[in-house]
Amino acid sequence: MTFEAILPALKAGKKAIRTGWGGSELYIFEVTDDTYHGEAVNPYLLIKTQEAPSLSMFQPTSCDVLADDWQLVE
Repeated sequence: MTFEAILPALKAGKKAIRTGWGGSELYIFEVTDDTYHGEAVNPYLLIKTQEAPSLSMFQPTSCDVLADDWQLVE
């Protein structure tokens, strides 16, 4: 799937990964209900990995956006 095709699923609470990554990446997902010091935060993407710490901000690269190897994960 393309990133364009996977984006609605991310917005619906699903998790996704690129099969081409082949590293410690487990999946990305959208965070929509976050607050910081009582203030609402705009939605953002996190990536879950096998490393410590296991969660990091995710900002797709141009390669990620143009790739067609995205798939949904459980």
